[in-house]
Amino acid sequence: MPALIILALLAIAVIVVLAKSIQIVPQARAGIVERFGKYKTTLNAGLNIITPFVDKVSFKIDLREQVVSFPPQPVITEDNLVVSIDTVIYFQVTNPIAATYEISNYIQAIEQLTMTTLRNIIGGMTLEQTLTSRDEINTKLRGVLDEATGKWGIRVNRVELKGVDPPPSIKDSMEKQMRADRDKRAAILQAEGGRQAAILTAEGEKQSQILRAEGDREAQILSAQAKRESQILTAQGEARAISTVFQAIHDGQPDQSLLAYQYLQMLPEIAQGDANKLWIIPSEVGDALKGLGAAVGQIPAFSEGPRNRVSYDAPVDEVVEPDLTEAHRAVDEALEAAKAASAPEVQRMAQRMAQPVQEPQPSTGEESVEAWEDDTTEIWEEPPAPQR
Repeated sequence: MPALIILALLAIAVIVVLAKSIQIVPQARAGIVERFGKYKTTLNAGLNIITPFVDKVSFKIDLREQVVSFPPQPVITEDNLVVSIDTVIYFQVTNPIAATYEISNYIQAIEQLTMTTLRNIIGGMTLEQTLTSRDEINTKLRGVLDEATGKWGIRVNRVELKGVDPPPSIKDSMEKQMRADRDKRAAILQAEGGRQAAILTAEGEKQSQILRAEGDREAQILSAQAKRESQILTAQGEARAISTVFQAIHDGQPDQSLLAYQYLQMLPEIAQGDANKLWIIPSEVGDALKGLGAAVGQIPAFSEGPRNRVSYDAPVDEVVEPDLTEAHRAVDEALEAAKAASAPEVQRMAQRMAQPVQEPQPSTGEESVEAWEDDTTEIWEEPPAPQR
């Protein structure tokens, strides 16, 4: 029995010694070993053997990057405004020994150092700069913390301002200012849009007027060319017509009898109109009528000659009717030829005759009146009847 008790005690002692000698350190951790209260060594991740009852693992340091969020702290800006700022710090332990023996609580030390450094930085900036210069504040804060925590075996990787909260009254003022600024920008943008629209509209109207003017110019040019060509063609046609009429007149050789017939046709037109109370017939009309009578008397159907002689023994109807028909036909042909040849000249003479003539003045004497009566009575004398 006593032997069994001794063996059991020895087994328990061996198990306790092994438990004290074997130390397992997790990944990304570091163990600080002290011997009789003095730093002995650093245990890395994995299985480690130490001297039992002599060496002791006093601290285990986390080597991973850590994130620490500090509560909001009041900070006074350069323009004497109190703002509340809360920060977030990303740091990592690079030297477990320094982090253990150089500082008692490195997280608290980082927090206090962050607040003091942040007050120094914000104290030299206005509220507007504080709200718009976060990157600059982060860079300055990280530089100061990294320099101060280097000897503690800590590296500050990043510092972020999580929130900057001004007082409520300042918030209202900022909102009003922002609203006014946005209204101003909206008005400016609207004015710019109106100006651009007006410019584009004016340019469009300008181009439209230019194109319209060019179109009108082209149309006028084409119209002038067409009018000119039309005038040229009209002038050429009139020239040919005048030449044809002139040649026809010369070829037809009109005499005084044709002109007299045209005078007689134009007299009714001259007499028309309510204003024509007095009109004068020139003396040339009488001469023309005399010539017309003489011409009618010289028609071959009624003139003497061997071919027109008929026998008095024949019936009257057989002799008169053929000769009369042939005479009428000859007269009609002569009149039509005279009309075609001398129509322009007769119209001009008729227009001259249709012009109103003033009544003779008393100062002209009786001779002018008698001459006027001779001229007017001469036209109404009946021409001699043609002889059969």
